[in-house]
Amino acid sequence: MNQSKVIKRMVKVSAAAVMLLGASSVFAAGVAFVMPQDGANVGQDVHIVMSVDGMKVHKAGELINGTGHHHVVIDGGFVPKGDVVAKDATHKHFGKGQTETTLHLTPGEHTLTLQFADGHHQSYGKTMSQSIHIFVK
Repeated sequence: MNQSKVIKRMVKVSAAAVMLLGASSVFAAGVAFVMPQDGANVGQDVHIVMSVDGMKVHKAGELINGTGHHHVVIDGGFVPKGDVVAKDATHKHFGKGQTETTLHLTPGEHTLTLQFADGHHQSYGKTMSQSIHIFVK
């Protein structure tokens, strides 16, 4: 069997596995910054776009299995699983289910951590977080 046929067969087998297992079983859950990218040079008004895979975004207040909402931690790391995400100047809550925002940051290097949490702001932990480093002009 030539290489092209082998690759086509592997794609068919992989597609069948995804259909059999369901996409959510194959792909790991997680969050990501769509914008900005890690290492980006940005202005002081930083446009942020957030995404989640394996769960659905839902407003805060209700505990619904498989749902939650975003938080951005400025110059800090992930929030341990089960801990309530603080609400202060460096922990931004998006409890209305927002997936975009603009943050005003001071010039210099910053770490942004995206943290997903349940309807009561209890963190889903490190597996549902992502940190990036940006430089603000």
